[in-house]
Amino acid sequence: MTEAVLSLHDARLTLMGNAGPVDILRGITLDVGRGETLGLVGPSGSGKSSLLMLMGGLERATGGSVIALGHDLTAMGEDALARFRRDNMGVVFQSFHLIPTMTALENVATPLELAGHRDAFDRAEAELRSVGLGARLDHYPGQMSGGEQQRVALARAAAPRPAILLADEPTGNLDAANGEAIMDLLFGLRDRHGATLVLVTHAPELAARCDRVVRLADGAIAGEGLRRAAE
Repeated sequence: MTEAVLSLHDARLTLMGNAGPVDILRGITLDVGRGETLGLVGPSGSGKSSLLMLMGGLERATGGSVIALGHDLTAMGEDALARFRRDNMGVVFQSFHLIPTMTALENVATPLELAGHRDAFDRAEAELRSVGLGARLDHYPGQMSGGEQQRVALARAAAPRPAILLADEPTGNLDAANGEAIMDLLFGLRDRHGATLVLVTHAPELAARCDRVVRLADGAIAGEGLRRAAE
């Protein structure tokens, strides 16, 4: 494997439920190489999204370690973790999480402005044009289809040129045609920016495009392989 940009060792996530502690992830040890595309597959409730959240520092491991770009996410305070995500990671969710009162251009440019990029609007416009939304810059989310909103979310995630791109069921809320278009755009962004891509998916055709697939079951790694499609 090439240099690991994500490295988890015995990573665990235990949350408190009504009936007591619940083991969500049970000792995950996994390396993700620079520039690799990794697919996380498995049945609902197997821990795929929780693992992605650990990788992005959006959930804090309750045991073990999560190292991203040489930084131990489990040892960071919340402010430092937020800055690290802002500077190094892009995240795409199944739900688009766009701000409804902002235009497509503003949704992409505002995080860049907050991060101190002086060319925020120019960069945002370039990313939106790269995902086919050059004619929709001034449209609000409510004026766009689901596929168009996910394109805005992709542009927002890619605009900071993140080293790590995380995607949680990015085609889950889309029809087949829009889902295929988003898949092409997602892998195109990865190729153009050279990012490491980790994605959660139930779609066999999306898993089949990954360099490696890791299957989870009951909060643990149940198997992995190269370009193996999900069931």
